[in-house]
Amino acid sequence: MKFDLDTAWKDTTRLLRDGFGLLAVIAGVFYFLPYFAAVLWIPGLAELSSGQIDPSSAAMEARMNELLAGYWWALLLLFLLQSIGFLAMLALLRRRAKPTVAEALQIGAKSVGTYLVASLLAGFAIVLLLLVLVSIPAAIGLSVAVVIGAMLATVGAIYLFTKLSIVSPVIAVEGELSPIRSLGRAWSLTKGNSLRIFFFYFLLFIAYLVISTIVSMLISLVFALGGAEIQLFGQAFNSALMNTLAAILFTCVLASVHAQLTRLRERGGGRAGTAAS
Repeated sequence: MKFDLDTAWKDTTRLLRDGFGLLAVIAGVFYFLPYFAAVLWIPGLAELSSGQIDPSSAAMEARMNELLAGYWWALLLLFLLQSIGFLAMLALLRRRAKPTVAEALQIGAKSVGTYLVASLLAGFAIVLLLLVLVSIPAAIGLSVAVVIGAMLATVGAIYLFTKLSIVSPVIAVEGELSPIRSLGRAWSLTKGNSLRIFFFYFLLFIAYLVISTIVSMLISLVFALGGAEIQLFGQAFNSALMNTLAAILFTCVLASVHAQLTRLRERGGGRAGTAAS
């Protein structure tokens, strides 16, 4: 059997409907409040989060280097806090033992190190891909190879993202605390369904992008009626709200994808065992 997009969407909406209240509380504490404070406190983060700077421009690179140099520790703390909340929400949704909120937060805190290392390894793989296919040909001066390499690197990065996207539920739901084994498990579960999973993510991303853009415009119009300080507050509020809603949706999406892939793997294993006997 293959990954079914309709089943994944129904599972996602059911998780959203049944657990939104509890997820909103956890996401509010671990996503909204820290991100809201960070956008207000860290200079330039509001511009980056709202997309006011061209991602491919030199200004973007300079601003990113400035943030990393001066506020790397704050950004790392923000990532750790959000990761704990993210893993806790996954544990609440899919752990068979049905943990309490306190137990889910303990799971998130216990597994955040694994998630950090696994994320770094996945990011390193993507960076290595870009280095081999784009940076090296550019340094040599092979312009045609750079164009071809950029296209191949984009496809490869999307493929790696899709293959490793469910590493977080593997860690939080299955309790796998080895970064290497969690990445291997995610790779194995998505085998044969990568294209279907990518299209599911892509369709959801387009839908979320349209809805979030409309909501952001409405919120921006409301706060635009005030002065500069009110607009800055509204910009931080808008960024934090969109970040929080995306986290809730992304959690339910990954939980539903992981659950379906696990079911497919168990059924496949059961049929293989029956055939062998």
